[in-house]
Amino acid sequence: MERVPICPAKLEKLLVCTDGSADSQGALAGALALAQSCDSKIYILQILEFNPELEAAAPEIIAQREAKVYDYLKHCKAEAEKLEIPMEVRVRRGEAAYATIVEEAEKIKPDIIIMGRRGRSRLYRLMMGNVTARVIGYSPFNVLVVPKGVALEFRRILVASDGSPHSYAACDEALYITRRVGAELIGLSVARDESEMETAKSIVGRLKKEADYAGVALETLVLQGSPYEAIVQAARDKGADLIVMGALGMTGLTSLVMGSVTERVIAQAPCAVMVVKRVM
Repeated sequence: MERVPICPAKLEKLLVCTDGSADSQGALAGALALAQSCDSKIYILQILEFNPELEAAAPEIIAQREAKVYDYLKHCKAEAEKLEIPMEVRVRRGEAAYATIVEEAEKIKPDIIIMGRRGRSRLYRLMMGNVTARVIGYSPFNVLVVPKGVALEFRRILVASDGSPHSYAACDEALYITRRVGAELIGLSVARDESEMETAKSIVGRLKKEADYAGVALETLVLQGSPYEAIVQAARDKGADLIVMGALGMTGLTSLVMGSVTERVIAQAPCAVMVVKRVM
């Protein structure tokens, strides 16, 4: 069990999406830590993807898989009970995992959705798992992506902004969390080339004014280059525990219904990433 962080916001309901794999362990560990500090209820959701051909051809394989799922969920429930954390287990069947997750989220109305991240293998160096990307794209709720083995902390927060409405919502969220937990906050804007440097400087200048008004100390950072690479490298260099970003922006284009920069940052970040759809 990781160290319990200070509660960053009013989080009464946490929706944790798991597939029972090692990649989802970060999501479960982060949810347990948050629930402890925020006195939250956890809804843990497992999607059994419906494959009619496989079910007809090899029902015994399906039965074995489902037995493993229920054993894993029983383990999750036991871990929560040890910590006296209320947990509701939900298992749903569906042909598209992301659509079923979004549907359940609409019913539960969580304060945040917590998901794991697949390892940074060759396949995922640039793009994250399709399910996570689509949940972020289609759900109206904030999403926290926690890599396996990464402790969820809120001591040093990096917020990236390109001046878009989505990124300013992320800035508002980062300011709120920082003020609540007493974290260090770093505001970053990335210029693709020299012609964008003044715009990037004005973006962090605006963020600095908002931070001053909120009584939050802010370190500003303006970098030049590929936005997602600069954000990931800044997180490493500054020892960030959390990156806060908007769901769209940076390029003005979308990939898998989510901002491609945000998607790439999540795939490669050394820490947890919060994607803000609305301020909590």
